[in-house]
Amino acid sequence: MSTENLASRKDRMEPRLSAQDLTLGYERRTVSEGLTVDIPDGSFTVIVGPNACGKSTLLRALSRLLRPQAGQVVLDGRSIADLHTKEAARRIGLLPQSAIAPDGITVADLVARGRYPHQTLFRGRGHDDERAVEAAMLATAVDELADVHVDELSGGQRQRVWVAMALAQETPILLLDEPTTYLDIAHQIELLDLFSTLHDQGSTLVAVLHDLNHAARYATHLIAMKDGKVVAEGPPSGIVTAELVEEVFGLRCLVIPDPETGTPLVVPRRAERPGR
Repeated sequence: MSTENLASRKDRMEPRLSAQDLTLGYERRTVSEGLTVDIPDGSFTVIVGPNACGKSTLLRALSRLLRPQAGQVVLDGRSIADLHTKEAARRIGLLPQSAIAPDGITVADLVARGRYPHQTLFRGRGHDDERAVEAAMLATAVDELADVHVDELSGGQRQRVWVAMALAQETPILLLDEPTTYLDIAHQIELLDLFSTLHDQGSTLVAVLHDLNHAARYATHLIAMKDGKVVAEGPPSGIVTAELVEEVFGLRCLVIPDPETGTPLVVPRRAERPGR
């Protein structure tokens, strides 16, 4: 992006990434209509909501994997659909919900594929690529698995390898579709702490999470969706209430301060039982 365009965007206070009046769906099924979302620059944005509410569909549109039926996704002042594939991939990285590794590929080789957007026909893998791959593998604690075949790994190990590949891409914006899937609680927190560190270092992150308490603890900006629409958005401390949780998830609960972080903590109420 030119200095002039960047200055113009800043003057207008427009975010680098936004969805504008989107209609999203698959074949004849419409998931969202008139969906407009701004991703605050430098935020750790988390999208929450019940199953099939459109969270992952929105993320797919933001990553250019899903073409909107109407409206547009704007990246750095341009429709993302107009960007060359490699140009978009140098700006946005994606950890998809379900990813399949080629048969027989090693961990190191899969992580190195994250460097593809930075390579050209005349420039193969260089020092910067090796550095990025090594740093990504260290950050996700898969460096000791470098020579192991991906299909020999556990589900949790595999997930960390995919995260490493996304980190190796070294994009300023990283999209994460249910990144803690298949991980036990200790590795979930370890991974979310890593994402929090990346955010602190200046990255903009957008994640879909199922665990509302994890979302409230780590997000700086929360987007709550239901039936393909944004019901509420803002800092978790400003929007996570018992009323919102019941409206979005149909769950009666208490919302109290997390004793560790002070962020909202959702405590489900016990179901009422006859005779009690």
